[in-house]
Amino acid sequence: MPVTSSTKPVPVQTSPVTASPRTSLTNTIRVRLRVPARLRNLELVLLLIACGIVAFAIVLVQLGALGHVDSTIVTISAGLAVLVLAMHLVMRVVAPQADPLILPIITLLNGIGIAEIYRIDIAFGASGWNSAGIRQIVWTGMAIIIAIAVLILIRNHRVLQRYRYIAMFTGVVLLLLPMLPGIGRTINGARVWIGIGPFSFQPGELAKVALAIFFAGYLVTARDSLSMVGRKVLGMRFPRARDLGPILVVFAASMIVLIFQRDLGTSLLYFGLFLVMLYVATGRASWIVLGLGLFAIGAYIVYKALPYVAGRVHTWLDAFSNVNYNATGGSYQIVQGIFGLAHGGILGTGLGLGAPQKTPLANSDFIFSSIGEELGLIGIFAVLALYLLFVSRGLRIGFTGQDDFGRLLGVGLAFVIALQVFIVIGGVTRVIPLTGLTTPFLAAGGSSLVANWIIAALLLRLSDAVRSAPPVVMPQ
Repeated sequence: MPVTSSTKPVPVQTSPVTASPRTSLTNTIRVRLRVPARLRNLELVLLLIACGIVAFAIVLVQLGALGHVDSTIVTISAGLAVLVLAMHLVMRVVAPQADPLILPIITLLNGIGIAEIYRIDIAFGASGWNSAGIRQIVWTGMAIIIAIAVLILIRNHRVLQRYRYIAMFTGVVLLLLPMLPGIGRTINGARVWIGIGPFSFQPGELAKVALAIFFAGYLVTARDSLSMVGRKVLGMRFPRARDLGPILVVFAASMIVLIFQRDLGTSLLYFGLFLVMLYVATGRASWIVLGLGLFAIGAYIVYKALPYVAGRVHTWLDAFSNVNYNATGGSYQIVQGIFGLAHGGILGTGLGLGAPQKTPLANSDFIFSSIGEELGLIGIFAVLALYLLFVSRGLRIGFTGQDDFGRLLGVGLAFVIALQVFIVIGGVTRVIPLTGLTTPFLAAGGSSLVANWIIAALLLRLSDAVRSAPPVVMPQ
């Protein structure tokens, strides 16, 4: 019986666009299997370049300040390169699809900081454990080991959401520890340190990690009531009075840190972190308006009530007056730092050839000024570009997250680094009043190094989760 036209088979052209879901899924998996190797190979190349730059910087410091090369410090620093490469190998196993730029960036920043701190030690004739450079190398090694442990132990970042209230309790305890008698230490006018024997530690640095985890977990569960309810005023929906509790609690905690611990930078850091995460979670500009209003009112009150804060403002506004320059805790440090930056010019004096030791706390609070003097404006721009790239990668990880908690945590961790860099560098360059925070990864300080390497490890874990998410194939 002849086949009619209605039953005649019609040939089907197959193309990648009209391929079956199973074929598309197979091709996607094949691509994903090739991605980890490329990412980790790129990371390895960048790590080797970063380690080479750091070694070259240390040698230049020795040639400039000593006139010869001392192999001891180079050998000790090589141990850090081994640890960084070990972290790279661990990531090939436990986080194969993690971001390939974060580890090289922080390795380079950390290494530049070690080279500059070592240069300042040479100027003061410090050696052994009494030198900040050796202590910085030891703390860096410990920070890398802790970061490796974070990557191995936390295989799924969503587990952290279950412990958000434990993170809150931990953060509060860390904030209060310096106020306890016996272990609290007051250094440079701020009571933000604890001392156990010969060791001192700044627990507030770790508190920012714990509070970022708590803020992310809390806002995931509470954002509906914080974002959908309220009255509209001038086109903006403001929250109800009963929903203002969280921001008021964080604001009160920030004021307590400022009043009792005399730490303006940490207070601003915590409040700014919560405010930005609150805005990202709700998308309501009214929270920014309320936060800035609270900050303005609090700043005016503490300016009038606390001579410490008033002095910081006066030295910021008129740093070059004789009254502020010669006053106890006055503008001498700021002015010396500005002179150091001016001495560096465009190209800098060269590593080991400047005089950064003339600025008080040149290896910690004012290490940015020290680097600016010896590497010049070009070196400063390079350092700022590294920070900008790190923060942009962190924000990208946050905004492309597969779950609300991961998105908020990624944005919060990236922003806390960005805000800290702005507060520190803004104080050194007189954009804002000087606060006393440490420059992330650069400045001398073990607690800051440990906290920032933990932040980097968490961002690496989040980025691996983003790329490892199963592909979504739409049915044809």
